[in-house]
Amino acid sequence: MEKYKYTFKGFIGHFSLINRHRFKVFLLCCKVGIPIRGLLHDLSKYSPTEFLEGVKYFDGGRSPITRCKEDIGYSKAWLHHKGRNKHHLEYWYDYSTRVEVPNIPYKYFLELVCDTFAAGMIYQGKKWTKEYQLTYWNRTKDTVICSNDMKKLLTRIYTDVSIYGLDEVLNKKNLHKLYNKYIKE
Repeated sequence: MEKYKYTFKGFIGHFSLINRHRFKVFLLCCKVGIPIRGLLHDLSKYSPTEFLEGVKYFDGGRSPITRCKEDIGYSKAWLHHKGRNKHHLEYWYDYSTRVEVPNIPYKYFLELVCDTFAAGMIYQGKKWTKEYQLTYWNRTKDTVICSNDMKKLLTRIYTDVSIYGLDEVLNKKNLHKLYNKYIKE
């Protein structure tokens, strides 16, 4: 018997998860001044490649992409998703080149920040705290491929939110100032 399968519960659960995540990203994107990026965020998740894998591996507690990678060693949904969504750091590098990883443009950086906080909020639910993203980042940042400047910038933002909260840190003026401080456009 197959361990993972397509179910009506998985369909409804995954569809709901995508919609809740996209709505949270939209609200955060409005807060930082990029509402159109928020509206367009993660539309590829509704494509058959991404959606069907999400339904199959949905459990409500962890990313279906993570579960799929654990099951078969890779995720077609993730390969599809990161190649179509510029707010992912992985969009900006190619394993076959030896070129330094570029910094992502400002508007996609803003969307990335909104996306990471929204993901934590949706998956953690009522257990989410302002320290969550910094804790998660500190656990995973050594495996992330991006420029050192981008790592410093993200560390700063996650640290600032853990100290001051979302409302103080996630705003257009503050994020623009921090981006210009850490990233040379």
